[in-house]
Formats: sequence, C-alpha cells, structure tokens
Amino acid sequence: MDEALQQRIANLVSTNNVVLFMKGTRTQPTCGFSATVVQILDELLPEYETVNVLTDPALRDGIKQFSNWPTIPQLFVAGKLVGGCDIVKELKVSGALSALLALHPDSPKVENRDEIDLSKVCRCGGAKAATSGQAAETSS
Repeated sequence: MDEALQQRIANLVSTNNVVLFMKGTRTQPTCGFSATVVQILDELLPEYETVNVLTDPALRDGIKQFSNWPTIPQLFVAGKLVGGCDIVKELKVSGALSALLALHPDSPKVENRDEIDLSKVCRCGGAKAATSGQAAETSS
C-alpha cells in the first residue's frame, strides 16, 4: 500500500470516533454483512462515519492491509479495530458494544477500548484473536 493511502486510512480512523469501512453506503449497503453492521449501529448511534470501499479498489485492499483483517465490513472505534460483522453482533448481544460506543473523555464507565476484554464478551475473542488465527468471518 502506498504512503498516501496509508495516511488517508489513518486519518479516517483517527479523526472519526466511529468509522465503518463497508460495501455500499449507510443508506444503501450492498452486502448483507455491511447491512447488518449498519442496522446495529443505527440502533445505537445517530451519527457515525462510513466509507464505501467499493468506490476505490485500492482502498478496499488497503484497509485489509492497514488493519491486518481479511474481511469487510470493518468497524473502528476510538482509532482501534473492533472487528467485522460477527464480532459486532456478539458485542451487541453481550452489551459490550454500547459501552464501547460510549467512549469519550467524560465517560465514567470505560476510559478506553482496551478496558473491554473482547475475549470475555465475544466468543470469537475480538479482532486481535481473529488476526492471530483464533477466529474468522466469511465476508470479504
């Protein structure tokens, strides 16, 4: 991945508290996995950033390299990869997604994403476990 694309992705991730790299748009997802994550986020958040990876093949490949995560959609919160559709679904069911999305400086519950142990709230162990081979998703 070239440096300009790396910087573009890093900027999107760092300047948006919640950003979803997806296929399609928030109002018109073009795959079921992206649609599922949008539906979950829409239930919890009035605003978040989405990036349609289908408009730019380099971005579609680049986000996978940037995150070391093989599938799309990819949800980032507070600059860190949460994971894809299966992880987001599990975090919603466990209630951990609500806490994760409430991250902001005056939040008394969770000061940073690292305080939520995804391995305890998500059968898959979260994105870090998946990238080390402990879990996988089938969307791409």
